[in-house]
Amino acid sequence: MTDLAKHIALLEGHLARFRKDGIVNLIGGQDVAGTGGSFETRSPVDDSLIATVSRSTAADVDAAAKAAKAAFPAWAAMDGKERKKILHRIADQIVARADEIALCECWDTGQAWRFMSKAALRAAENFRYFADQAPGARDGQTLHAAGQLNVTARHPIGPVGVITPWNTPFMLSSWKIAPALAAGCTVVHKPAEFSPLTARLLAEICRDAGLPDGVLNLVNGFGEDAGRALTEHPDIKAIAFVGESKTGSMIMKQGADTLKRVHFELGGKNPVIVFDDADLDRALDAVIFMIYSLNGERCTSSSRLLVQDTIADDFHARLTERVKRIKVGHPLDPATEVGPLIHKVHFDKVMSYVAIGKAEGATCAAGGTRAGETGWFVTPTLFTGATRDMRIAQEEVFGPFLTSIPFRDDAEALAIANDVAYGLTGYLWTENLTRALTFSDALEAGMIWVNSENVRHLPTPFGGVKASGIGRDGGDWSFDFYMETKNTSFALGKHKIQRLGA
Repeated sequence: MTDLAKHIALLEGHLARFRKDGIVNLIGGQDVAGTGGSFETRSPVDDSLIATVSRSTAADVDAAAKAAKAAFPAWAAMDGKERKKILHRIADQIVARADEIALCECWDTGQAWRFMSKAALRAAENFRYFADQAPGARDGQTLHAAGQLNVTARHPIGPVGVITPWNTPFMLSSWKIAPALAAGCTVVHKPAEFSPLTARLLAEICRDAGLPDGVLNLVNGFGEDAGRALTEHPDIKAIAFVGESKTGSMIMKQGADTLKRVHFELGGKNPVIVFDDADLDRALDAVIFMIYSLNGERCTSSSRLLVQDTIADDFHARLTERVKRIKVGHPLDPATEVGPLIHKVHFDKVMSYVAIGKAEGATCAAGGTRAGETGWFVTPTLFTGATRDMRIAQEEVFGPFLTSIPFRDDAEALAIANDVAYGLTGYLWTENLTRALTFSDALEAGMIWVNSENVRHLPTPFGGVKASGIGRDGGDWSFDFYMETKNTSFALGKHKIQRLGA
């Protein structure tokens, strides 16, 4: 039996109960159906039905928010060491069920096994990291002044809403939910309607690991009903969202009346800048990996290649040859490098940019076609000869779609790199240390990697500028969002107080 056949057989066993009973909400520790009926989640591999999913309404969100509010005082008051134990048990169960999570996520999202098999383990690392931070989450500072001692402390903000995307949903959910729980917040989680399967697995894992009822609640549904109800609910104190910039703007408007605190990880049109003094073999590997891994459906993908004109022809020739050899196939096949896009709606969007690129006069050097006749597969696509003002150089495609733009010198490269609405990440390839320092300092991005692909270190801040987001994840920056800081000032001695009306 091939590895693909083994994976398919295992997947069938994991999906059997969902095909029978559907994917339901988890509210206050109880499995409940959505009051809005149900909708279907289908696999992008062959458009086959995975399961029916509860469609939540404002009534379901209200029940979940009230459950989170009721559970908050005890969870917030729990000693950080006890929260640490629970979060480590969650991580243990994620590791134990890593293959199940990965198989289900591949089938629900179209992501390739080679990446998803590691993503579940990365989620466990996230829970372990924040578990270890939980005992000190409330720690503050002691600030001395003349005749005064100030003591700060942090307190969990309250029940929070977490809205997660469809591209790598399990791992991205852990980035938000783990620090929220470690901080002492309770959570209402609404996953993307295109990929709800592994959110249900995470909710079950948390319950089985001993997370108290109501601390993590799951509501499935659509943005226009469940999502909006969550962002407007008065008991929800903050919204952490990963997704499109346009949706982030809508959430900010919807949360304005209740003064919601928001944390947004949004879109990107991230540049990878390759200078002629770079290690071109390593740069080539990184350029390919950061746009064609995860089907190009990642916010940090390097979707714009800026390559110095002195090396552009040779670099493009090597790049084109490699792109044409990328293996497109079944996501459960370990040999597959690119699987299907998430949904027909997204497939149509990505394919529309192929037509846009050709109409704008860029050269489609590779790909740009549908792969096969079943499922939402797109051949890895490369456009060369683009200019900075083209739509394919300005707008987020969010697929295996790379646009290459030549540049002459540092000044032109910087101008092109910054000439977009987004500012999430940037990737810089050069052996010149002075250039690396000055260029990265001027690059408008929240995160920059020099001579590297995206290698995430959990204590570092993660987030973007401009239309790419608000706030930072990672390390103590996560607690800044999920907690309020309180300052208490103590007078040292008897200072003079002004007397009015004496």
